[in-house]
Amino acid sequence: MDLGIRGKRAVVCASSKGLGRGCAEALAEAGCELVVNGRDAKVLARTAAEIRDRYGVSVIEVAGDVADPAVQKEMLAAVPQVDILVNNNGGPPYRAFSELDREAILKGVVNNMVAPLELIQAVMGGMAERGFGRIVNITSLSVYKPIPGLDLSSGARAGLTSFLAGVARTVADRNVTINHILPGKLDTDRLRGPHEPGSVEEPAAAAARKAKQAEDVPAKRLGTPQEFGQVCAFLCSVHAGYLTGQSILIDGGLYVSAF
Repeated sequence: MDLGIRGKRAVVCASSKGLGRGCAEALAEAGCELVVNGRDAKVLARTAAEIRDRYGVSVIEVAGDVADPAVQKEMLAAVPQVDILVNNNGGPPYRAFSELDREAILKGVVNNMVAPLELIQAVMGGMAERGFGRIVNITSLSVYKPIPGLDLSSGARAGLTSFLAGVARTVADRNVTINHILPGKLDTDRLRGPHEPGSVEEPAAAAARKAKQAEDVPAKRLGTPQEFGQVCAFLCSVHAGYLTGQSILIDGGLYVSAF
């Protein structure tokens, strides 16, 4: 399917690896020019080079923490206009509620709620004026299905979702959509758990880990960043203009609900 977004300019936050990279690759495959971002400049440069080589699109790298206003400014200034924004950022680490202090709570809210809102504020007006815009926020299944120890992440992402519920309706008539993708168990470094940077799992150990983690998933497997990215790309396409203010679960059926 032609997504109709060839030549559009997309800013994809936290896209040097994992789900963000999956989204960046899918948008590149659709012909978008990219601004990619990540904290590790070396990893980001490698990702950008691989996407350029594979898809033949322009890829601009902006290293740094997307919650830093200076990094946000650099990302937005990297292209003349932003047609597509994919908000993504790492969530706070597992921590018991009793261990959270004010500083940790504020940092979590800034990273997973305030920063995405700031970027949306910066691009939404221009999108509305031009009559096209796609905003996708990567949140989490924990918005619907609480996970002990991820309370801060769940709260900040749920706050983002509720905040934007009304905002999305204010620009829908100008072909600007705002949607959310909620990942469940996907095969990323975060699900892999603590490990030495650059370390590679033995194939047998990796297979055993993935099977164990997928036991309670009806699909009986972990999702992949690639299939996650394809859903993101569709939400950014010309075909998704009548879909806004929605939260799309990608979890292999893990969240049990009829509605």
